[in-house]
Amino acid sequence: MSSDLLAVALERLFQAQQCVEAALTTLKDEGLIERSPKVGTHVAQRKYEHGLDALLGLKETFKSYGEVRNEVRAAMAVSAPPMVAQRLRLEPGQQVVFVERLRHLGGLPLSLDLTYLAPDIGEQVLAHPLETNDIFALIEQLTGRRLGAASLALEAIPADAHSAVALQVPDGAPLLMLERLTSLDDGRPVDLEYIRMRGDRITMRGNLIRSTL
Repeated sequence: MSSDLLAVALERLFQAQQCVEAALTTLKDEGLIERSPKVGTHVAQRKYEHGLDALLGLKETFKSYGEVRNEVRAAMAVSAPPMVAQRLRLEPGQQVVFVERLRHLGGLPLSLDLTYLAPDIGEQVLAHPLETNDIFALIEQLTGRRLGAASLALEAIPADAHSAVALQVPDGAPLLMLERLTSLDDGRPVDLEYIRMRGDRITMRGNLIRSTL
């Protein structure tokens, strides 16, 4: 190959590389791919928006994105840990119902939910298939009352070994942890949840209104 032909070929190769880089930059800016020096280029995981403005179960929250699949990993009566008993207004050591569920959406794990239920309600909840039922809906159905309000806290935590295996992330990977205490419309607390969510799959959104000073 002559030097002129080689120069032309190299110029075309350089132009093609520039076009590829420009296309990859556009895809990254649109959130369709992720790029990093150590990992390389790969398709970005879809992120789902989780609102903070309404009291909804996970299936209700994500119903527009597809079906949330529940994998029930534990469902039993246990002695309430001190903090759980306090939050649910129970006597120290009183029995509560504990439910651990791994929630899937889009074929991938989305969250690991640890739920503590008031004993009288929890016992009734256990009589229903939790793979297909939303706990919030069951509570309202079984008590004949509406859920009223919830207090919540959101923080970033490192994945412990148990959560990492369940959510298919490395040990120590950042997770979003939502703590939510939900009460009936008469003010009685009945459901305390610790929800560990994959931060690469969920975006929290809410609307804030400035109060009148």
